[in-house]
Amino acid sequence: MPKEDQKDFNAMLRQQRDMPRVQTVTDPGTIAKYGGSRMLLAPPLAYDAVMRAIPFGRLTTAGEIRAHLARRHQADFTDPMTAGIFISIAAWASFQRPERDTPYWRTLKAGGELNEKYPGGIPAQRALLEAEGHTVVSRGRTRLRWYVRDYEQSLFPLP
Repeated sequence: MPKEDQKDFNAMLRQQRDMPRVQTVTDPGTIAKYGGSRMLLAPPLAYDAVMRAIPFGRLTTAGEIRAHLARRHQADFTDPMTAGIFISIAAWASFQRPERDTPYWRTLKAGGELNEKYPGGIPAQRALLEAEGHTVVSRGRTRLRWYVRDYEQSLFPLP
């Protein structure tokens, strides 16, 4: 997110934007891709609440959070674009608070990949994860990407 130091992410986090709401999608490709037509739009605070529940040494992914919220609201899936934005907002909001009470670094991208859009980028997330006992490895030749090795073993079960 550009110009993070000029934004009030905690104000963004509190915006409800007429959410949560489930809307029906009619695009056949979207229905086929996500397995249904009921799409949840959840507010940023919903993502923040789930991220706060991940304990020390455990992990989750954006996809796991999306699936959890969809189940909770009896939807088929959660909008992936807003989910990514709202997870980033939760991370930056926590970073802006002195207590940094949302352990955003424990939320990974698909496949256990680290999120370069978090505060401090990959180096900061890597250091926080390694401090909790995780092993971070790189993959790729021309464009290095970073992953938590065997992240599945540390996934925190979301109901």
